[in-house]
Amino acid sequence: MDRVARLASERAVVVFTASNCSMCDVVTSLLGSLGVNAAVHQLDRDPRGREMERELARRLGGGAAGPTVPAVFVGGDLVGGTNRVMALHLAGELVPLLRRAGALWL
Repeated sequence: MDRVARLASERAVVVFTASNCSMCDVVTSLLGSLGVNAAVHQLDRDPRGREMERELARRLGGGAAGPTVPAVFVGGDLVGGTNRVMALHLAGELVPLLRRAGALWL
């Protein structure tokens, strides 16, 4: 099992970020405001961060298609980045997804 998949399955919600990424802050703040205690992995502070970034780029459809962070996993499954998380939230689908994964109890 690769490192990204192992880390992504350790908690109900896992977010891969970079310390200089403002959109990563937006996504982690949103999740926190909803009451989610996400595991956050900063790729630029991890010795194997570049390797994980390549894996995330592959999963997201290639590095040229857009940024690889933030990358949000819920219940071990890749949800996507900022656009996907915000779209789910605005559509009222994020909270039910988080509940099904066991990230929220209310």
